[in-house]
Amino acid sequence: MLELKNISWSAPDGRKVLDSVSLTIPESGLTVITGPNGGGKTTLAKIIAGIEKPQEGRIIFSGEDITDLDVTERARKGISYAFQQPVRFKGITVRDLLEIAHGSRIDEQTLCSLLSKVGLCARDYEDREVNASLSGGEIKRIEIATVLARDSKLSVFDEPEAGIDLWSFQGLIDAFQEIRKAPDRSEIIISHQERILSVADRIAVIENGHLAEEGARDEILPHLISASRCPACPTPTLRRSDI
Repeated sequence: MLELKNISWSAPDGRKVLDSVSLTIPESGLTVITGPNGGGKTTLAKIIAGIEKPQEGRIIFSGEDITDLDVTERARKGISYAFQQPVRFKGITVRDLLEIAHGSRIDEQTLCSLLSKVGLCARDYEDREVNASLSGGEIKRIEIATVLARDSKLSVFDEPEAGIDLWSFQGLIDAFQEIRKAPDRSEIIISHQERILSVADRIAVIENGHLAEEGARDEILPHLISASRCPACPTPTLRRSDI
């Protein structure tokens, strides 16, 4: 479904953030991209979504070269992106935002289903504005719900576990697993969280701007878990909280 071909990107100060990264994301299933902080994971996610443009390389989505398309055009092609730090919208309610994402009005049952998947009650949130009155965790969950509402071909989540409490974490995992069941839906999650890595179909490790390793979960995850128990190992350390 998605092919990244020799993607390179440098920061304004000249630092090479991504250096000739090539990665293929299947047309269905869950791929988790992990690696140490500052390794280039979030930059790669933004390049996939069209927020940043690669300085070298090409991006192919469903057989079409989308390298030069912006974030709006890619959204129309079926790519959704959930920010690590979600934006807020004064004057727009949670219901409004979900209906904009869905593309039409949604009934109470659908609204309740979308919000419950991220640990929120529709009665408490549907009429609240998406503004500073919401906590960071609440706004994060609502943004994830908007991605679920779009039912996109490819959904990209940047560290969705940030701000999610233990009580609702399993609901988040369940939502990701529901997406991966669809034969024509694919998702990418940027995460250090072992419980998210453990439900992946494939894992890619981005380190120092390079694709360090990539493969099936059962092949890659044991290496990462082993390294996380060895402080001297250079392989990225997992966050083992919430296990």
